[in-house]
Amino acid sequence: MKRREFIALLGVAAAAWPLAARTQQPEMPVVIGFMSSRSPEDSVNVVAAFRRGLGEGGLIEGKNVVIEFRWARGEYDRLPGLAAERGSRRVAGIAALTTPAAVAAKAATATIPIVFTTIGDPVQIGLVTSLSRPGGNITGVTHLNVEVAPKLLELLHEVIPTAATMAALVNPANPNADTLSRSLQVAARTLGLQLHLLKASTEPDIETAFVTLAELRVSGLVIPSDAFIIAHEERLAAWALRHRLPAIFQTRALAMAGGLMSYSGSALDVYRQGGVYTGRVLKGEKPADLPVQQSTKVELIINLKTAKALGLTIPLPLIGRADEVIE
Repeated sequence: MKRREFIALLGVAAAAWPLAARTQQPEMPVVIGFMSSRSPEDSVNVVAAFRRGLGEGGLIEGKNVVIEFRWARGEYDRLPGLAAERGSRRVAGIAALTTPAAVAAKAATATIPIVFTTIGDPVQIGLVTSLSRPGGNITGVTHLNVEVAPKLLELLHEVIPTAATMAALVNPANPNADTLSRSLQVAARTLGLQLHLLKASTEPDIETAFVTLAELRVSGLVIPSDAFIIAHEERLAAWALRHRLPAIFQTRALAMAGGLMSYSGSALDVYRQGGVYTGRVLKGEKPADLPVQQSTKVELIINLKTAKALGLTIPLPLIGRADEVIE
């Protein structure tokens, strides 16, 4: 090879080296702005499910994804500030994984992609224009907790068929509160029950509700799903057991903590699907083109130890329908 050709070849190779080096550099991880009205202590399992959903699309935290967590810890008035922070950080996407968090995120940004989870109807709440074509920068996953809330009353009445009066504890700050309250009242009338609706969105409210429940001498208590309620789940379950009040909840943890029963959509399935959708959005799909998914998996948990402590006999057909029985 002639000297001039050799020098030219070296020049071409040298020019190619930086390009090759750049192509071999690992991609910078994308940043997800995770926000929830819940607390991290009661969200370990659902966050793990969210990570599994991301992993199904090849997105692994610490490798090619960074998740920045923000928790309102049941204090819904903190959510607008958390959502505004997510918008100012210019994250690649926002995972707003409770109804109040989703409402706050939608109000904060019309440009950053948002994936939500909600227990309610996202059209009725105002998150999307339709389930099939969400529109805008937002889509997500819904499950049946609001729709199945009347079933809580039916199940409790099935265990206590002689009951005439029951109560429900609802957080008025939850965007689903009015829908929940109306559906429970309709179910109560259908069953011939008097239903007292008690409200709690702060710790003093819970204290007041406890006193009121004792005065009302109701036969059973229904507690629909809510992040603030979940944060006080062990206390609520212990209180119901101490006062010998049969209570049905919408989280498995409350049944495990001493509640009589729980009946709800599967939170783990919803959060996993939320992770899958977040991964698809981060890879370039537009939220407006992703139909809102609906998880239809529902779980009934019965705590026979609590039933025994309360002197109740669970009908065998009901036990047969349970997904899990705690003995």
